Amino acid sequence: MTESLCDFIVRVEKVKADEKTKPVIMISFYATDKGYIGTLNDFRQLVVDSGIFPELSSLSHNACSIGKSYKDGKWYGWSHRAMYGFQIGDKVEKGDCCASSGWTEEYLAEHPEENKALPVGFEAKTEDDCKKMAIAFAESVG
Repeated sequence: MTESLCDFIVRVEKVKADEKTKPVIMISFYATDKGYIGTLNDFRQLVVDSGIFPELSSLSHNACSIGKSYKDGKWYGWSHRAMYGFQIGDKVEKGDCCASSGWTEEYLAEHPEENKALPVGFEAKTEDDCKKMAIAFAESVG
């Protein structure tokens, strides 16, 4: 018997923008109980090429933006803009995406719980710290 680290769901979906347009057939990939991964190309890049098992960075999200790679052991964060991997020993430096939430100061004043930024000097000493860095990166570039 083979044990799976992550199961995937493939959905063939018919998407129709409005009554005037023809529907488009879309093939979408999902991580079981962990949210939307993306298209076939997204799945290929993340899972097949990079060895990443995608997951949600927060239960309030519905698209995967972090995951750990079984190929290089790093925790990755990504969006449509950027992707980066973190490992034990990495440090947050001034100007790093991890040091910025990506939100405006006004928004954070009203929603401080949205600030996932890490302080400059934060060092990944555990796997959980690497995951925190991936979350901070994904939130910043998302």
